[in-house]
Amino acid sequence: MRTLSTPSPALIFPPNSPGFQNGRGSSTSSSSVTGETVAMVHSPPPTRLTHPLIRLASKHQKEQANIDRLPDHSMIQIFSFLPTNQLCRCARVCRRWYNLAWDPRLWRTIRLTGETINVDRALKVLTRRLCQDTPNVCLMLETVIVSGCRRLTDRGLYTIAQCCPELRRLEVSGCYNISNEAVFDVVSLCPNLEHLDVSGCSKVTCISLTREASIKLSPLHGKQISIRYLDMTDCFVLEDEGLHTIAAHCTQLTHLYLRRCVRITDEGLRYLMIYCTSIKELSMSDCRFVSDFGMREIAKLESRLRYLSIAHCSRITDVGIRYIAKYCSKLRYLNARGCEGITDHGVEYLAKNCTKLKSLDIGKCPLVSDTGLEFLALNCFNLKRLSLKSCESITGQGLQIVAANCFDLQMLNVQDCEVSVDALRFVKRHCKRCIIEHTNPAFF
Repeated sequence: MRTLSTPSPALIFPPNSPGFQNGRGSSTSSSSVTGETVAMVHSPPPTRLTHPLIRLASKHQKEQANIDRLPDHSMIQIFSFLPTNQLCRCARVCRRWYNLAWDPRLWRTIRLTGETINVDRALKVLTRRLCQDTPNVCLMLETVIVSGCRRLTDRGLYTIAQCCPELRRLEVSGCYNISNEAVFDVVSLCPNLEHLDVSGCSKVTCISLTREASIKLSPLHGKQISIRYLDMTDCFVLEDEGLHTIAAHCTQLTHLYLRRCVRITDEGLRYLMIYCTSIKELSMSDCRFVSDFGMREIAKLESRLRYLSIAHCSRITDVGIRYIAKYCSKLRYLNARGCEGITDHGVEYLAKNCTKLKSLDIGKCPLVSDTGLEFLALNCFNLKRLSLKSCESITGQGLQIVAANCFDLQMLNVQDCEVSVDALRFVKRHCKRCIIEHTNPAFF
């Protein structure tokens, strides 16, 4: 007969951290505990305590513990809101809590945070415990979030890849020690993976299958990866060739974020549009080599594109905006902050073709004036968010035209704009739910 066990709270916190010292239910062990994060496995708490004084204290506590009167399904509902480390603590309280804390319904997600945690060891112990009913496989685990755990290495990701074939969501943002090989293992061994966040993982330059996985796949499968959401923000080593490989393997992408991938050029976008024709949201913010030619490629997404961020792409002008406006008529969100080549003509094309636009950021575009705002006001009646920060040519007259036509406006940013108090009051009077961000000390 197998004896069940549960990871100690020391699995999550170093013993000398405040979270461990002040945590309820922390237990001692016969082994010495060092300052480094460790992972220990304990047997379940005893059913009853034998010492008379302990029995008396336990009885007194039981009379005061109203939470024990809750039925099991209510307790499980409460436990479902706890992060992984707190759930492990609850498993150490008593046998009933132990059984409830390890209910399979609570282990669809593992969420670990902290820079000092030995996350590789934590994942190994947790997956081993979750594999007890189904040896070597965690069939219930669908989400792993270890963002900000800087001690995560390829070993931890390999544990996930080997034990979690049903994984659908993986977030490892800020874990800069992981490499391409570990990511390849995960996407190859977790065929249902749909959401992958590797933002800030500077060593990741590509998303692809391992060579072994590619050989095993049938020609009908096409060597594809089922990822739909991919965030590679701050993966600044990513180049066009890596983006080409990603596009060729991840053809089902609908959400792609490449913020501050500074080596990406128009050529990389050309590869992307060849393979990934279903993209709805795309962010190319701070990709300074992307130009109007790249916008021509993005425009091939046509009405499928709903969200586009090209902030601080200084090579984009009215020509690129015209491509987007002509073909992407269902665009809802556009961030073009810092694109200094955009003028009133670009805003006119956008307003007349993308009439369902709800959010627009054209801050730090000094060539946009009240004329452009008038086109927006007369065509985009559903506009809810508008940022004009540091638009030097904007005046109160343009804002009044917007306020008189866009009644649903909820956010307006006019910081560092020469706008009068009367104009701001006019906006507030016509758009009652609008929050105005400004730098005019006379308006409050």
